[in-house]
Amino acid sequence: MTRTAICYLILGAALSAQTLSQGDRDYCMSELHATRKLFLDTVTGLSEAQLKWKPATGWSVMEVAEHIAATELMIPQLVQKAMQAPATPEKKKANPRETDMMLVKMLPVREQKFQAPESIRPVGKYKNIKELAEAFKSARDKNIAYVRETGDDLRVHFAPHPVFGDLDGLQWYVLIGGHTERHVNQIKEVMAEAGFPKK
Repeated sequence: MTRTAICYLILGAALSAQTLSQGDRDYCMSELHATRKLFLDTVTGLSEAQLKWKPATGWSVMEVAEHIAATELMIPQLVQKAMQAPATPEKKKANPRETDMMLVKMLPVREQKFQAPESIRPVGKYKNIKELAEAFKSARDKNIAYVRETGDDLRVHFAPHPVFGDLDGLQWYVLIGGHTERHVNQIKEVMAEAGFPKK
């Protein structure tokens, strides 16, 4: 094999192993860092009575928090399953950042409600908010580290979302942030209820 042919093979392998741009990483990590702080700031300092109080319809603060933590663990599994399937670069949009931004903008708005899948509904998994917060922090920090360090090209592997259609792997991580903010807003709605304990 000639030296020129070897060079072409190396170049071809490099091109086929494209990875995320730094801009993509930074955008997603910014969302994940911001909503990590938002969630922890919102639940820190709440009493057991406040955490367990339930409105007439819907979940308690503790139940919403458990749903957030469960989703934090579920989405990376979904993405890794998508990564095992063949890449589908033909699905990649010309400007995927537009979808990223749409998720960040639309997810926190709670005018339209959705039913959570059975697998991520609260079941009383955690003894207290401290245990839940530690599980959330551990999972979120792993998710941030993955986005920061992965060599996977998340932009050419897709998984379907029931509302938003096919999302690429990075968009599922962006969705984690938007989902967290959405349910922090739900927690704030519970806390604003007339019967919510003052302490």
